[in-house]
Amino acid sequence: MEWRKGYLDLVLVPLGLLLPLVYHLWLWYRVRSKPLHTIIGINSVGRRLWVEAMMKDNDKKNILAVQTIRNTIMGSTLMATTSILLSSGLAAVLSSTYSVKRPLYDSVFGAHGEFMVALKYVSLLVVFVFAFLCHSLSIRFVNQANFLINVPLSDSLVTVAYVADLLEKGFALNTVGNRLFYAALPLLLWIFGPLPVVFSSLTMVLILYNLDVVYEERGKSKDDEKGCV
Repeated sequence: MEWRKGYLDLVLVPLGLLLPLVYHLWLWYRVRSKPLHTIIGINSVGRRLWVEAMMKDNDKKNILAVQTIRNTIMGSTLMATTSILLSSGLAAVLSSTYSVKRPLYDSVFGAHGEFMVALKYVSLLVVFVFAFLCHSLSIRFVNQANFLINVPLSDSLVTVAYVADLLEKGFALNTVGNRLFYAALPLLLWIFGPLPVVFSSLTMVLILYNLDVVYEERGKSKDDEKGCV
């Protein structure tokens, strides 16, 4: 009977987790092949131009550069703190004997034995731990860029490209950490059964697609498109 109850989990949960994975693989390919057709690619180009402008006119824009990067560090710090707090809470739940670990048996579809309940919470814990790791590494790279962006170009071997690469690594890790945080939502809903996993994953993919992809203007000529690239 327990195995039959687990049929829905065996089919729907991998499907729900596969949808965001396939989407992000496609998004990675899209960023690599057509970066100016994605928000991530456009922001990356804009940040590199921003670093170049800050370092070339450092005497007038040094305070602006430090304040802007400081805000980025504060955002990553908030996400890292939230991730590690949630991880600590889940670890406390796993090590306790409270009934909160047991789902509502009458309203949950799929398997809900002790092993499945533990698997759900452990999956959430792993996702939050990796999100914390990504945000922590992001703070490291962005903090390095915060120091080096005020180094005079004429008196140092530090180049604009090097500082821009540090900043891009930091933002890339921040993006990965955020996406892992989003991936925790379907796993959280898995506590209530496998059906919410599929619906939430599909909804999340549709929302992220509209936020990540830049739609081309209608009537735009091919020559203009080549010129932008």
